[in-house]
Amino acid sequence: MAKINAVITGVGAFLPEYRLTNEELSTMVDTNDEWIMTRVGIKERRILKEEGEGASYMGVKAIEDLVRKTGLNLDEVDLVVCTTVTPDAPVPSTAAIICDRAGIHNALGFDMNGACSGFLYGLDLVAQYIRSGSKKKVILVSAEKMSTITDYTDRTTCVLFGDAATAVLVEPTEDEGVGLMDSNLYTDGIGRNWLKIIAGGSAKPASHETIDAHEHYIYQEGKQVFKYAVTRMADAAAEIMERNKLTSDDIAWLVPHQANLRIISATAERMELNKEKVMINIEKYGNTTSATIPLCLYEWEKQLKKGDNLVLAAFGAGFTWGALYIKWGYNSK
Repeated sequence: MAKINAVITGVGAFLPEYRLTNEELSTMVDTNDEWIMTRVGIKERRILKEEGEGASYMGVKAIEDLVRKTGLNLDEVDLVVCTTVTPDAPVPSTAAIICDRAGIHNALGFDMNGACSGFLYGLDLVAQYIRSGSKKKVILVSAEKMSTITDYTDRTTCVLFGDAATAVLVEPTEDEGVGLMDSNLYTDGIGRNWLKIIAGGSAKPASHETIDAHEHYIYQEGKQVFKYAVTRMADAAAEIMERNKLTSDDIAWLVPHQANLRIISATAERMELNKEKVMINIEKYGNTTSATIPLCLYEWEKQLKKGDNLVLAAFGAGFTWGALYIKWGYNSK
């Protein structure tokens, strides 16, 4: 009996229309285009302006795009996983809301919070469902409305984040030349005080005091986070290459989390890859957390060829980090 693997068979996305540029940010806080570009490499980011809409709205739009591109029958979908740090609400899950709004009625659905590593965690997880034979058509949604947890009076964090959503179709394959080949994913918790939202959970519920203190927005100690990110993301990518006996010549693309241009460059250098093999779109969208990696796959989809070796690498709050090795599953039409 042939071994079953999981393979990406389609990618959809949704990007809000509104562009928040560095020039506009400079009217809100003490910053400027040169400062932002030098430190993180971001020119603009998309912001969802639709009143009363959150991550589920963008997730459904991404699924609609996926359906248009692939012809997917939503009645056949049997698993929906939503990676997000900005759920519509604590209860119910954003995946449940997405299923209802998208018209998916025969699926298991749940949310997953792996921070900026969420897509890697999610793809590895849904691959296990597929390999077990229990699920056959899976949508992995990554939907992040980061503007809702960004403090636009804090110049150190408000320049970083944008809103976006992606929807990736994952299916079984018996083709040994494609699919998720290997993964190394980690969580150690040592960074939990350096990148976090202080209030709003069960340990520190919302109050007038927490709202007045801006404790419902992202707090980050940038130097500490950067120190760990720049080494661990690169280490994870190098480790997966070594374990699978891959050289820089074997790699078609590095698909890195888009948090900081310097972190991306350090990872590429560790892998001995030239810039032409690195997917970079941080300048246009900023850090969309778990959506950055699949958003790269979406933008580069037409350049990808069946069997291409891709290394996906990320680092996020917690800390969470890791890398995946995948062989791309199809040639775009």
